[in-house]
Amino acid sequence: MKAIISDKWILCPDCGAKTRTQILEDTELKHFPLFCPKCKKNFIIDVKNRIVDYQTDTRR
Repeated sequence: MKAIISDKWILCPDCGAKTRTQILEDTELKHFPLFCPKCKKNFIIDVKNRIVDYQTDTRR
């Protein structure tokens, strides 16, 4: 699934809340673990050209 970053904050793909992760315009991430403090879910994300591709982290 894909999501677009608003402002400089990465938004939670599930609930849409701000996460604690900021990126710059030229930031590229691959297999980055993202945690949402609001819904308490983990995601694995890839970021390129300010577009986020994500999947739910099922490891526990």
